[in-house]
Amino acid sequence: MSLGVFLAVLGAAFLHALWNALVKSGASKLTGMLILTLVQGGIGAVLAGVRPLPAAEVWPWLLASGLFHAGYKLFLAFAYEQGDLSRVYPIARGAAPMIVTVISAAVLADAIAPVAYAGIFVLGAGIAVMARGAFANGESRRLVPLALCSAAMTAGYSLVDGLGARVSGDAMMYVGWLFALDALLFTPAALALRGTSVIVAARRDWAIGALAALASYGAYAIAVWAMTQAPIALVAALRESSILFAVLIGWLAFGDRMDRGKALAALLIVLGMGLTRL
Repeated sequence: MSLGVFLAVLGAAFLHALWNALVKSGASKLTGMLILTLVQGGIGAVLAGVRPLPAAEVWPWLLASGLFHAGYKLFLAFAYEQGDLSRVYPIARGAAPMIVTVISAAVLADAIAPVAYAGIFVLGAGIAVMARGAFANGESRRLVPLALCSAAMTAGYSLVDGLGARVSGDAMMYVGWLFALDALLFTPAALALRGTSVIVAARRDWAIGALAALASYGAYAIAVWAMTQAPIALVAALRESSILFAVLIGWLAFGDRMDRGKALAALLIVLGMGLTRL
C-alpha cells in the first residue's frame, strides 16, 4: 500500500467517525440522521438517473439492503440518544464484522482462517469490556442492545450489498438506487415514530446534517477507490481506525468520560477487527 493510499484510507476512517459525531452533536439524533439520509438520497437519485435501470433480479437485493440501511440508522440514532459517541460507536462498529464473519462461515461456507477465529474472540472480548463499562459507570443500559441491533443491521446490509452489487454488475448504479431507496424507506419510518416534528429543524441542523451526509459519502467513495489501489483486506483493516478516531472525538470534543477500560476495549476491538481481515 502506497503512502498516498494509506493516508487516503485514514482520511476515510476519520470521515466515518466525523459524520457519526455530527449526528451525535445535534439536539435530535433522529432528525440529524433523517437530514443525512435525505441529502444522500438526493445524491443517489442523481447517480441513479444517469445509469440504466436495474435488472429485475437486482431489485430484491436493493430492497433488502434499503431495509437494512434504514434499520441501521434508526437503531444508531436511538443508541446515540442513550449513550456517548465513544461508547456506542465502538460497539456498533465492532460487532458488525464479527457477525458477518460468523454468518459467512456458517451459511455461505466461506473459508475462515484460524487467525480470523482469533480475531472474533478478541472482538468479542473488546465488545464485552466496552458494554460492561456502560453498566459499571451508571450509563444507560439501553445503549448496548440498541448499538448491537445497529451492528446486526450493518452486518445484514454488508452481506446483501456484497452479493447484490455482484448481481447488478454496476456498482455505481447499485449504490445510487440504494441511497434513493434508503431515503424512501427511512423517511416514513422516522415520521411514524416521531411525527412531523422530526422534519422540523433549524438552518444550523440542516447544515450539520448535510455536512454529515457529505462526510459519509466521501468516506464510502474513498474506501471503494482505495480497494482498487491496494489489497482489500489491508484497506478494510485500516478503515477500522475509525473506532479510535470516534473515541478521541468523543473524549476531546464532547467531554466523554475516558478510563482505562474504555481505552482497552477500543484497542481490543480494533485489533480484533484487524485480525478478522487478514
